[in-house]
Amino acid sequence: MYDVLIVGAGPIGIACAVECRAKNMDYIVIEKGCLVNSIYNYPVNMTFFSTSERLEIGDVPFISHGIKPVRSEALEYYRRVKSTKKLNINLYEKVLTIEGESGNFTVTSEKNVYNAKVVIIATGFFDFPNLLNVPGENLPKVKHYFDDPHLYADTNVIVVGGGNSAVDAALETFRKGANVTMVILKESIDPNVKYWVKPDIENRINDGSINALFKSKINKIGEDTVTIDTPNGEIVLKNDFVLAMTGYHPDFEFLASCGISTQNDETNEPFYNSTSFETNVPGIFLAGVVCCGLETRKWFIENSRFHAVNIANQIKKMLKKGFN
Repeated sequence: MYDVLIVGAGPIGIACAVECRAKNMDYIVIEKGCLVNSIYNYPVNMTFFSTSERLEIGDVPFISHGIKPVRSEALEYYRRVKSTKKLNINLYEKVLTIEGESGNFTVTSEKNVYNAKVVIIATGFFDFPNLLNVPGENLPKVKHYFDDPHLYADTNVIVVGGGNSAVDAALETFRKGANVTMVILKESIDPNVKYWVKPDIENRINDGSINALFKSKINKIGEDTVTIDTPNGEIVLKNDFVLAMTGYHPDFEFLASCGISTQNDETNEPFYNSTSFETNVPGIFLAGVVCCGLETRKWFIENSRFHAVNIANQIKKMLKKGFN
């Protein structure tokens, strides 16, 4: 019987483990992929919006070569936190169900069955892309994750979206020689795009290096074409790849299976106490960006690190009081 079982070994899941360890709780972390799996799946050349000190957890310094760290530096940093703090983490083990009640939960994974008094869900949202829901989206050429821009050299690329991920994908593939067209539902690039990137994409659009179709959406994806609805009517473009950078959302089905209700039907934001982060299911807590629902800009590493501290403090009180 563990005091705490943490689902997810992203930065905030790791932060929760650090806090539990510091308070002498018996804990375990179960992660379905690799350590900080979402960061591993970021684009190879990605630069964080936050500076390195704002990504630190557990009082372990994060030193980067530039003002803002890159993906490889973050992967190394969180590995160091895990090894320095000697955290108890099981990797490549997906949690399937959480059942029971406060003080006596049964957590079933692909490999084992665990018992825990309290559960923290820190699963993020990166594994569930927002789909286009158009014919042809299941074709191999359609990708919801941007990997290495070299793959798209000398090809016709459609980038869907106007946020940070879409802008990065458009600029990087363009610089590798791709013929890039952006399909953007709104009338402009997202105003929250990274400030050091926004002038670059706007200049590339203005000089015609990157084609941008605003107030537009994809209607259909074919083997070598894409049909797009624009303000000037429907057009068909020759196409080799579609990079659908349309954002992601938490695993709503899993949260519902745990009995966690929503507090906003429009955004699917799950119910949680804004101080303790305990859900409507006593003994189950949410930490990090899994709290966002569809509003994925509400929480991120920088401003949700304190979740771990608040949650650990609340659990410590619960353990002291008992569960009878």
